[in-house]
Amino acid sequence: MRDETRIWLIRHAPARHDGRLAGHRDVDAEPFGAPAARALRAAVGEARIWSSPARRCVQTAQAIWPGAEPASDPRLWEQDFGAWEGLAFADLPDLGPLCTADLAAHAPPEGESFDAMCARVGAALDDLAPGTHCLVVHAGTVRAALAAATGSVPGALAFQIAPLSLTQLTRTGAGWSVGFVNRSFA
Repeated sequence: MRDETRIWLIRHAPARHDGRLAGHRDVDAEPFGAPAARALRAAVGEARIWSSPARRCVQTAQAIWPGAEPASDPRLWEQDFGAWEGLAFADLPDLGPLCTADLAAHAPPEGESFDAMCARVGAALDDLAPGTHCLVVHAGTVRAALAAATGSVPGALAFQIAPLSLTQLTRTGAGWSVGFVNRSFA
C-alpha cells in the first residue's frame, strides 16, 4: 500500500551499564555475534535505518548494517530518569505499589514520565513518511511505540522487550496493527 508505514523496532544489544540505571546516560553496547546481526538484517530487509542518538543504539545499528550511518532522532532516546540516572539498580525506589496508570504518570525527580516519553516517541513515529523504517532504540522506546499502536500507555508497560529483539508495527490510513513483539534473534 502506498500510504503504509512499516516500522521495525530493534532493541539495542545489552548495555554496559555496570549495574546502574542508564536511560539518558550514554553507555556502550556489548559486542554481539554475527549470526544475530545477519538474522536481524535478513528479517528487516530493505528499510531506512534510524537510531536513538545513544551510543549503544548507534553501535548496534552499525553492527547489524556495517558501514551504515543511521539517521538519528533525539525523540527516540530512552526515558529520562533524571536524578535516578546512574543509581545502582538496588538503590532505586520501589514503585511496585503503583498501578500501571500511576506508574506511567510518575516522573522521577528532574526526569520525565513514561506518559511524556510516549508523547515524544509518538510524535517521532507520526513524522515517519510512508515506507519501511527500522528503528534501533531502547526498551522504553519500543514500549512507547506499542502505546501509540495499541492506544494504551499503561498497557504498554506490560511488554517485555529483550536486547536484540525485533518488534513489527504497521500504520495505514485505517490505523495501526502489531505484527509481533519481542521476537528474539540473539
